Amino acid sequence: MALTLEEKKAVVAEVSEVARGAFSAVAAEYCGLTVEEMTSLRSKAREDNVYLRVVKNTLARRALEDTDFACMSDRLTGPLILAFSQEDPGAAARVTKDFAKAHDKFEVTMLSVGGELLEASEIDKLATLPTRDQAISLLMAVMKAPTEKFVRTLNEVPGKLTRTVAAIRDQKAA
Repeated sequence: MALTLEEKKAVVAEVSEVARGAFSAVAAEYCGLTVEEMTSLRSKAREDNVYLRVVKNTLARRALEDTDFACMSDRLTGPLILAFSQEDPGAAARVTKDFAKAHDKFEVTMLSVGGELLEASEIDKLATLPTRDQAISLLMAVMKAPTEKFVRTLNEVPGKLTRTVAAIRDQKAA
């Protein structure tokens, strides 16, 4: 069923609003997937806070204008599904990569991060980005390491003195 002009404007406005707030976007071909497979993809995307939408390419081009993902407009051809990461830059890449492993007919065609268009082969780089919680824990570990080393160094001085006194005592006892 064809969309009315008002419905098209609503779709463009919705996708444009999501794209403005998204960190990254992934476009993938979905031809040949069953309804159940698409439903499982959508539910996994909802769990990971990824906005997933099948949009006509002309509407997608209009929606992506004036966003960081305008670089994708030239390559929007064929039936595509767009996935936008809303909280974590690597979330959409992880969801689509995992789904593509299990489904041969699902193929990632392009991705974009920060206004830069990346090839589909670089999805591993984006998918392996740490989540916010993982990044914070890595940062805390890096910040904590010098302090731990300093404390261990300070603790070594009395420890070495104790071992030296114990060695002299054992030597004199023998």
